[in-house]
Amino acid sequence: MQEVYHLEAVSGKSVMAHPEAQRMIKDIERGHITGLIFSKLARLARNTRELLDFADLFKKYGADLVSLQESIDTSTPAGRLFYTMIAALAQWEREEIASRVAASVVVRAKMGKPLGGKGPYGYMWKDKKLVVNPAEAPVRRLIYELFLQHGRLKTVARLLNEQGHRTRNRAAWSSTTVERLIKDPSAKGLRRANYSKPDGWEDKPPEEWILTEVDPIVSVDVWSQCNALLSGRRESGRRPGRKPVHVFTGLVVCHCGSKMYVPSNTPKYVCFRSGCRNKITIQDLDSVFHTKIRDFVLCKEEVAEHLTQADQQLKEKEELLDNLESESAKVKAGMDKLVSLYMDGQLPKEGFGERYKPMDERYRQIRNEMPSLQGEIDFLRVRFQSSDQILNEARDLYGRWPELTSEEKRQIAEAIVEQIVVEKDGITFELNYLPGKTVT
Repeated sequence: MQEVYHLEAVSGKSVMAHPEAQRMIKDIERGHITGLIFSKLARLARNTRELLDFADLFKKYGADLVSLQESIDTSTPAGRLFYTMIAALAQWEREEIASRVAASVVVRAKMGKPLGGKGPYGYMWKDKKLVVNPAEAPVRRLIYELFLQHGRLKTVARLLNEQGHRTRNRAAWSSTTVERLIKDPSAKGLRRANYSKPDGWEDKPPEEWILTEVDPIVSVDVWSQCNALLSGRRESGRRPGRKPVHVFTGLVVCHCGSKMYVPSNTPKYVCFRSGCRNKITIQDLDSVFHTKIRDFVLCKEEVAEHLTQADQQLKEKEELLDNLESESAKVKAGMDKLVSLYMDGQLPKEGFGERYKPMDERYRQIRNEMPSLQGEIDFLRVRFQSSDQILNEARDLYGRWPELTSEEKRQIAEAIVEQIVVEKDGITFELNYLPGKTVT
């Protein structure tokens, strides 16, 4: 009786558990075969331990191993000795190859070449270069925007799912995935390679990482803000607190470097640092900020910067809408295909419902989100159509400031200033959107 066992294209690192190897072992145990003939030792295994285990197994059941290339026959003492020596050499060869492959990873990473697998979410490999994926980049950018707005990973994941977005594998977003993408520096233009150990559970020391430049999806400032928020939360061990009640809470800083807050027993922003106790009334600060609004927004340079930001914001929203429209078409095509299979009797009723329901839910989520996003785009197009309109709105804002609610005032303050420093003899406003510029 002759049997053929197919172990071609199987890694020689470990073959004992392979179904064909297990079939062969069972045949040996039941006396179905009395010997195994193979082309060369490396085709059986390259692991010394496994090769010796094979030899012991064959010896136990009175079967022989015969290698054609090495002329080994384990039925003789000399054959068994030679078998052991060749087995050790086979393992050494495998480890040498693994070492060379590992060394080439660093070289390829420094050259910016692919190392296997897909690029990070928001990117794709094209002509052996990592480039921005136009279908995923808007969603990757949205993740940062939502996290800056809400400060909670689970909230970001929930909003992404409700808007009909899904991961590359068509799975629902989770807080773990959101956190991983926020921390990934590729979004700010730095691809990270050779940073994790082979087991994937632990990172290598930072000095071993390979960083190469790619096109960014978000600015370095946005990436840094999100990661600072994550780091701060981990260090404090606390969830993000409630939104502040007063207009300038969190923005007002004393000249000594301490933040100023409004205690319950006085209508003033107070520095609680021992020996300082600097303070300013809520009304005075509101009045000073009101008079400075025109200086902030009526400058020609600032108007130009504002319009540039508006154009970028409009472009990002349009990309996101295009992505939703594309996903909507794909989901609808999938739903139609399921219906066709069901109508042709190729899909049972139970299987149809199980597959159709999540697709229908996602399709409705996408269709519900699209009108809202289109409305935002239309609003931006109308609002930022000319610099004259910006100037008019700025004058209007100055006139309406006393009538605005605290929440409306706070949103404007956060958009305009990075922080407000209360000096001993004045107030300095550090602007949020013109780096390095201050107004005293």
